[in-house]
Amino acid sequence: MTKADLLVERGAQRLQHLAGRAAQRGDGIGTWLSEELTADAAFLRKLKPSLIAARAKGEPPMNTPPASPPPPPQPQAANPPKPKQKRAKRGRGISPLLVVGVALAAGILAAKVIDWRGHAHPRD
Repeated sequence: MTKADLLVERGAQRLQHLAGRAAQRGDGIGTWLSEELTADAAFLRKLKPSLIAARAKGEPPMNTPPASPPPPPQPQAANPPKPKQKRAKRGRGISPLLVVGVALAAGILAAKVIDWRGHAHPRD
């Protein structure tokens, strides 16, 4: 194997590791992500430079890696525990009404300035 093949294989192994971690989450997103990452890892293994060169020459690739099966799905609990949500603290951030009021005042001020400058230099 060449260095480039080793780099591609290392990337595929990292994707496979991430797929395993996503499958451990046990929720729908983790399962979906696990399947996608496993498919990406298999595709990445097909992109090894030595395999591409062999296919370009018309030779069947000799060292085709076996496709690793997806990790087995984790048993899902009937009611998975929900993460605790923090309460929103009051008085945090700027009031949306204040933002709208400032934007309205700035728009009116801009309109007045533009109108005033228009009267300063009439085209008549």
